[in-house]
Amino acid sequence: MLFHPYEIAVCGFSGSGKTTLVSAIISRLSRRFRVGCYKHGCHRFDIDREGKDSHTLKKAGAATVMISDPEKKAVISGTGNRQISERMVFLDCDMLLVEGLKELPLPKLLMLDRERKILDLLDAGSIPQPVALVSTCQETGPIESRYNLPVFHRDDIDTITAFIESFLAEKVSQTPLSGLILAGGRSRRMGTDKALLSYHDKNQILHTATLLKKHCREVFLSCRSDQEALYTSFGIPVITDRYLETGPAGGLLSAQHHHPQTAWIAVACDMPFLDAALFARLVENRMPLRFATAFRNAGTGKLEPLCACYEPKSRAELLTSLAEGNGSLQAFLACSRIGEITIRDGKPVSSVNDPETMQQAMLACSSGNPEPL
Repeated sequence: MLFHPYEIAVCGFSGSGKTTLVSAIISRLSRRFRVGCYKHGCHRFDIDREGKDSHTLKKAGAATVMISDPEKKAVISGTGNRQISERMVFLDCDMLLVEGLKELPLPKLLMLDRERKILDLLDAGSIPQPVALVSTCQETGPIESRYNLPVFHRDDIDTITAFIESFLAEKVSQTPLSGLILAGGRSRRMGTDKALLSYHDKNQILHTATLLKKHCREVFLSCRSDQEALYTSFGIPVITDRYLETGPAGGLLSAQHHHPQTAWIAVACDMPFLDAALFARLVENRMPLRFATAFRNAGTGKLEPLCACYEPKSRAELLTSLAEGNGSLQAFLACSRIGEITIRDGKPVSSVNDPETMQQAMLACSSGNPEPL
């Protein structure tokens, strides 16, 4: 990844029609996705001009100038090593199309010029990671056979767009999905460890793990370091908190630190009414190009952060929020581009935090009528 987890470039010599093709692809993809675009120019360009306020401020010595109006903003800075900042700019997009940068290790569609001179660079190994070729010729069989790559006609926009969607979908499918049981709380209101309570035939750790294993490659248990010895006895891999006193966000970030390319279904240990159908609904409606997918309670209107799927790219945003003093997962979901699943069928995602509610939950689970409390 250079700029975005789901990126693909369109490359070719000047005059090969890159911008026209990229614009047409964006027009189609943007009907269903939020698409970012990074255009690399070989020639010098000016976003501001002499006489404009931004130009005056930059010339006066400002290292970075931001200009904004009610609809848009622009940042003018030097080139430097700003790759991390560039990644953050595009994270809110579902995918990124890059125009140019044929020498960089990006998956790319390579546009053939009329004389096909760009194939000399390809033969020399100067263009890494081509995934398809784009030509203006009708006869593409010899090229396709020679390079073992699909070849598309430049005007066949729908087919090229479908290829890009398929390529990115394949990348999504390669992202591991793991479960994370959040059990690092101190259970002060309950007065006893909530993770060890048994509403079903097993305690909450083992019960929740059983539900997650139906959908996840692996299941991990998040806890404090002083809980590790006890929790390890349940046979579930333990990830201890690296981010102390930061609540559930710290548990999630600790898991993301160990497995940064994994998507996580993060679940609190104190939700006895979760069931297989609810997890199946979350997985089936997961939107992996966004930061997360979460349930919204139709009754309260609130998002549920402790039974949600967090994608790998959420890590950078969560770390930024934490650095700014906001470790709330609910606040993160509320201000991020996420997938939402509305709960209208009475399936609860409520936590049980005190002895009185625990007794009610015990009775509801034993009667086989797990309605919301």
